[in-house]
Amino acid sequence: MKTFDIMLSSINDVKNFVNIVNKYSFDVDLTSGRYVVDAKSIMGIFSLDLSKPIKVEVHSTEADAFIAEMEPFIKG
Repeated sequence: MKTFDIMLSSINDVKNFVNIVNKYSFDVDLTSGRYVVDAKSIMGIFSLDLSKPIKVEVHSTEADAFIAEMEPFIKG
């Protein structure tokens, strides 16, 4: 499992993020505070506090291409 933080600061960011996540077959969870949602669910993401960094948990060991696509969102 790989973990990193992202920021989704606009509706377009959320839409683009969900489109990228849905291209992959493995599970991805987002954690904000005590809430955990499926990263493939746009409604789930909008239930989170998007003003703060969101923790991404990738449930795969073959996630290098996915992480590369996440680069614009990764909080660094």
